[in-house]
Amino acid sequence: MNLLLPGIAAAYLLTFARVGTLVMLMPGIGEQMVSPRLRLGFALLLALVLFPVARPLLPTTAGPGLIGVLIGEIAVGLVLGLSVRAIIAALQTAGTIVAQQLGLAYAMTVDPTLGNQQATLGSFLSLLGLTLVLAADLHHLAIAGIRDSYALMPPVGVPSTGDAAAFAVRAVARGFSLAVQISAPFIAFGILFNLGLGVLSRLMPQMQVFFVATPAAILIGMAVFLATLGAMMGVFVDDLGRWLAVLGRA
Repeated sequence: MNLLLPGIAAAYLLTFARVGTLVMLMPGIGEQMVSPRLRLGFALLLALVLFPVARPLLPTTAGPGLIGVLIGEIAVGLVLGLSVRAIIAALQTAGTIVAQQLGLAYAMTVDPTLGNQQATLGSFLSLLGLTLVLAADLHHLAIAGIRDSYALMPPVGVPSTGDAAAFAVRAVARGFSLAVQISAPFIAFGILFNLGLGVLSRLMPQMQVFFVATPAAILIGMAVFLATLGAMMGVFVDDLGRWLAVLGRA
């Protein structure tokens, strides 16, 4: 039995390398506002639960070759975890676009999910998105995606650079397109509003357009924001759910 302990310990370490990296980037659980000890404990427990799934795919004995597999497992966790983060970052990008269109880009607050300054609307959308992720049980899909990742990228060493780069580009492109899709009403609002101000300034040269533009943009823009908030977050939740659902079959 003692001869089996090093192999089991090495296999669990390899499982934890992937699972722990993914948990640290998981939506809802991997946020900076969550205690690091809580995330570590959850990662250790989840690695123990998924150990029977990963054990047949891992090397059977401990040896120098495990270092390459360990680095590969961490790399796989980073690639998959950052791809999900690219989708979640669409809310921050959309919030920045909305704030610019409404003239609120100067209103900055500390985003608790990242720990840095973001536009206030971006921080609001990020927190609302995380709330909906937990309320819609999308973190269950994330856990299922961690399990299915062993079928997507088996633990055979460092993943191919070309495949990892293509997967990352695909995730970033999807996140950016989602951000544009979410903020599309405000992009159209900004174009029409500024076009109307230009026509108004030509028709009434004596009118101080800039003194009227900012309050009107904020007032009308916030009304549009409240009217479209449900649809915006619905698009985000649906797209994130589809990405997590197909992650194991991509």
